[in-house]
Amino acid sequence: MRVHLGSDHAGFDLKARLVQRLIELGHEPVDHGPETFEPLDDYPPFVLRAAAATVADPGSLGIVIGGSGNGEAIAANKVKGVRCALAWSEQTATLGREHNDANVVSVGARMHDEVTALRLVELFLATPFSGEARHVRRIEMLAEYEHTGELPPLG
Repeated sequence: MRVHLGSDHAGFDLKARLVQRLIELGHEPVDHGPETFEPLDDYPPFVLRAAAATVADPGSLGIVIGGSGNGEAIAANKVKGVRCALAWSEQTATLGREHNDANVVSVGARMHDEVTALRLVELFLATPFSGEARHVRRIEMLAEYEHTGELPPLG
């Protein structure tokens, strides 16, 4: 599977390690930057490119990495068609895919050791969407809101 990645300076080293691990697992990583470590860089240019590429590449998934992962998740979710989950535990990594059909995962490089961060990403990539009707319905509500800006009915 093709996997689009983007980070900032805080996620730079973890991104490099993830690229290596994805190749080992038989995936095709696409690195959207940064290419070099810049201690004062900003995450939006890299994260937005990785998120947009994920949407434009059906069947692919995305990974965005920062210090906490919060800003990166917020940025990725600004891209129409992205459902980015912030993974901070094994359960949130799997539920993001299983219940929300998330197509991008955000990981905080300063929140986890390397082994844990790699495990969160591996779980995210390996978990399929459940397809349960209640989850499909909720995703459709969000997609409709994203498209029209109209709130779903209550109840």
